[in-house]
Amino acid sequence: MPLTINLTNRTAFVTGVSSGIGAGIALALAQAGAAVAGCGLEPEDSPGAMRFLAQAAQQGCRAVYRQADVADAQSARAVVNWAAQALGGLDVVVSNAGRNVFEGASACSDEQWQANIELNMAAHWRVAQAARPHLAQASQPVIIIIASNHAYRTLPGCFPYNVAKAGLTALVQSLALEWGPHIRAVGVAPGFINTPLADAWFNEFPDPAAKRAQVEGLHPVGRLGTPADVGALCAFLASPLAGFISGSTLLIDGGRSAVMQD
Repeated sequence: MPLTINLTNRTAFVTGVSSGIGAGIALALAQAGAAVAGCGLEPEDSPGAMRFLAQAAQQGCRAVYRQADVADAQSARAVVNWAAQALGGLDVVVSNAGRNVFEGASACSDEQWQANIELNMAAHWRVAQAARPHLAQASQPVIIIIASNHAYRTLPGCFPYNVAKAGLTALVQSLALEWGPHIRAVGVAPGFINTPLADAWFNEFPDPAAKRAQVEGLHPVGRLGTPADVGALCAFLASPLAGFISGSTLLIDGGRSAVMQD
């Protein structure tokens, strides 16, 4: 019998679902049969929110959305509790919301440092804290935290983003140790993913197509990742098939980390 990712009758909460990686994760969970609650900075009637709801409906799955800024401590905790109430419990939580904060170690101000830590590290901890009582009541629960390949190797000028993402790998370890064996905690570290933010970056160059081709060529798989790639991994990690995976952060970077130098 073939192995199948089946999340039917499971409930999931994903942060940052209105675009990019979060949208890909939410869609993959819905495709596997989960009911999905999502949040994002955009209002409920925004194109991103409506797209999230429509895609889940196309899969025949229930979905609900709420506007929330998880960088705000009160908002982060409130939206988790809202998701649990809306879905009747939480089996899977994917803490995804984040933003590139690339300032450089010398140029970074105290304000930029603090904003980065609040969104890219502390928010994940607060989402996890708020989710724990709900996950504790679930069967085979899991929390997945989206880090970055910058947690392991970075580039000049990418501070302090890399610091926060490295911290998330330690957070995953602590949650796995302290909340196991009932709750699994797993990290996912995406590399260069083809999102609207990536498009904006390529468009900064005189020849965006040439720059994109050059970057794609740096990856052993010959392409950039997609939100669907990350979503598929998260759906697997959320399933019983991944029941022996906890405390680890998995790189999904098209082989980029295997390259010693370009």
